[in-house]
Amino acid sequence: MIKQEIKERVLDTTLLSYRQGLFAGTSGNLSEYDPQTGYMYITPSSYPYEAMTVDDIMVIDLDGNIIEGSHHPSSEWRMHAIVYRNMAPRVLSVVHTHSPYATAFAVNHQTIPAVLIEALVFLGGDIRCADYATPGTKEVGLNAVPALEGRRGCTLANHGVLAVGGDLAQAYLNAEYIEDVAKIYAIARSVGTPVELKSL
Repeated sequence: MIKQEIKERVLDTTLLSYRQGLFAGTSGNLSEYDPQTGYMYITPSSYPYEAMTVDDIMVIDLDGNIIEGSHHPSSEWRMHAIVYRNMAPRVLSVVHTHSPYATAFAVNHQTIPAVLIEALVFLGGDIRCADYATPGTKEVGLNAVPALEGRRGCTLANHGVLAVGGDLAQAYLNAEYIEDVAKIYAIARSVGTPVELKSL
C-alpha cells in the first residue's frame, strides 16, 4: 500500500533541504523506508527541486523495482537500499547532501572531529569519511555502513554527506549538524587549534 503521508514528508524535507542550501542544482537526495511494505520513498533522479510535487516522489523496493512514479529514482537508490538492508529498523531515513563544508573534508578524506556538543549528542561522535566508491553504485552504501557504525552520519570520499535517522526529521537534523560542525571546525582551524570534545 502506498502511503501518501510518507510521500508528503519526503517532498517537504526535500524542499527544506534545497532552501537551506544542503541541496544545490539537482544534486542531493533523500528517502524514507517503510518496513511494513518494504518500500522506499525517494526523490527522483535529476529533477529540479523548484518544480517537484508530491507526485514526483518515487516509490521503489530495495531491489530498485518501481512501485509507483513516472521518473527514474535517484541514481543513489542503491546506496539508500544498502543502508536500509544493514541498518533498519534503527535507520528508516537517509539524507544525502553535497553541503560544501562537510564535502570539503570528504574531498580531503579527513575525519571531522567532535568539536561541538551537537556532534556527541546527535551524531554519536566524530564524523568519519567512508572510502571512495563510484557514485551510483552499491559500493557507496557498502563503504558507508562501517563508517556509520555507532554514528548517525558520515562523509563520502570525494562525494558528499550521508546522514541517517529513525525518521526524516532526525536524518535532516543530523545532516544540518554535520555541515555546522564542519563549518565551525574549518573556521576554528583557520584561527587556532581546535579542541575535540571526548565526552559530554
